[in-house]
Amino acid sequence: MRQPSVRARRVAAASVSLVVAAGVAACGPEDSDAKGSGGDSAPRKGGTLTILNSQPQSDFDPARLYTSGGGNVPSLVFRTLTTRNRENGEAGAKVVPDLATDTGRPNKDATVWTYTLKEGLKYEDGTPITSADIKYGIERSFAPELSGGAPYLRDWLAGAADYQGPYKDKKGLAAIETPDERTIVFRLNKPEGEFPYLATQTQFTPVPKGKDTGTKYESHPVSSGPYKVVKNENDGEHLVLERNPHWSAATDAERKAYPETIDVRSGLDSSVINQRLSASQGADAAAVTTDTNLGPAELAKVSGDKQLAARVGTGHFGYTNYLAFNPQVKPFDNAKVRQAIAYAVDRSSVVNAAGGSALAEPATTFLPNQKSFGYTPYDPFPAGASGNPAKAKELLAQAGYKNGLTVTLTHSNSKDFETSPEIATAVQDALKKAGITVKLQGLEENDYKDKIHSVKSEPGLFLSHWGADWPSGGPFLAPIFDGRQIVKDGANFNTGLLDDKSVNDEIDAINKLTDLDAAARRWGALDKKIGEKALVVPLFHPVYKRLYGSAVKNIVISDWTGVLDVSQVAVK
Repeated sequence: MRQPSVRARRVAAASVSLVVAAGVAACGPEDSDAKGSGGDSAPRKGGTLTILNSQPQSDFDPARLYTSGGGNVPSLVFRTLTTRNRENGEAGAKVVPDLATDTGRPNKDATVWTYTLKEGLKYEDGTPITSADIKYGIERSFAPELSGGAPYLRDWLAGAADYQGPYKDKKGLAAIETPDERTIVFRLNKPEGEFPYLATQTQFTPVPKGKDTGTKYESHPVSSGPYKVVKNENDGEHLVLERNPHWSAATDAERKAYPETIDVRSGLDSSVINQRLSASQGADAAAVTTDTNLGPAELAKVSGDKQLAARVGTGHFGYTNYLAFNPQVKPFDNAKVRQAIAYAVDRSSVVNAAGGSALAEPATTFLPNQKSFGYTPYDPFPAGASGNPAKAKELLAQAGYKNGLTVTLTHSNSKDFETSPEIATAVQDALKKAGITVKLQGLEENDYKDKIHSVKSEPGLFLSHWGADWPSGGPFLAPIFDGRQIVKDGANFNTGLLDDKSVNDEIDAINKLTDLDAAARRWGALDKKIGEKALVVPLFHPVYKRLYGSAVKNIVISDWTGVLDVSQVAVK
């Protein structure tokens, strides 16, 4: 598993994945918790669904998108070998077949995965989808001019590390075999039991070689899903999708595709989006958002109106906000100092700074509190909801700081309620009670990211966060704690610079498991083992609240994406 770039990590978190400033949501709905919610009548086909977003659906090419589960809007056009189960909550965190007949058949050591395509699959022009098209779609994602997708294929496929895509290398990838039109085989350079998760990425979308227009393909990608692109203006700012007449529900158990047309309008201010959804006038009555959250003030207003409150979906995407230590910087090289800070943190004040308990849940585990990740409740430094300054002072004295100490906390100046001044100030106030004076170092977003993701400049104490590429402990723990993923001359995410052979070996052992439930239990145990090292202090898991229009029905929010699934929505 390769260390993702800063952009890749951010997009992964935003697309299933999640920048809270942009307001992405997450997990099973609490306010709207059943299929068919949003109205008493059964969902029917027809009408136009409007999607109001702040961020444009740019790079609308399956090679360039960094999405998990097939994405949200992309999943309406692009089908993949596997996809997410389109169900509420925990059930929605499962991998299910999409173009393939099953989630993949591994060999004994999970280094070879074989898939068979369903019969009757067709593109928007009526031509058949073949295994060669999927192979080609993956190969073109290696082309430098189409970069931006998930990095795993380059690392996992045998002999793929230096491949430059089909435009430069006509021979293609030997690690992908297509013995016939419905069979595709992947040969990996190491065991990967989670390959079915990876096969949900849009890079597994079939692309007919004869229709590939390179960097221009995004303006009209050939649809394999229920909708086709009929308009793409200003690099995804305005997308219009219409029904693909050759898509068959008989081959697609996941997408309901109720609306006749999907109208995606982006580049809108978040407050404008929420105002329009609240008013639900005209076309906005049949509107949703896939990237704009309700903020604390907006949520307070909505909560006071029963009709509006009934149109709020709640979710929990796999995401953790935390304090990070660099143990190579004094005094954080002393484990007792790190433990003291863990005891001193007041999570109740941090949650309040993040918008209150409706928008944040206190965290003592690094893994998100969802079953699919392997969540195992533990608290190695139990300090209660408000911290334990007395215990912190005791540990500081043992560490040689009986009179306290002064440290610097680095944070971002962005108003994201994650790594921003509000959170930093809450930490500062709590540590002061334990005799720790905290000086705040606020940086502009780009400077902040450059500083914390460089081994050479990483500070001793800073605010950080991590979101999942898919709902499993693997892409959550490995990038942060696998010693082999320390990047000395690039974007590094192993903030604690941990290189523990027993941890690395356990990661390898779990990756061999094809029983994903068994793997989840092992990830949970590993999380507890790492947590005891006090390399991070988990602070909170965000909660997301999204408004939807008054004419929208069939609200589904899964633990995979945490956002309203547009493939399930009906508007008539």
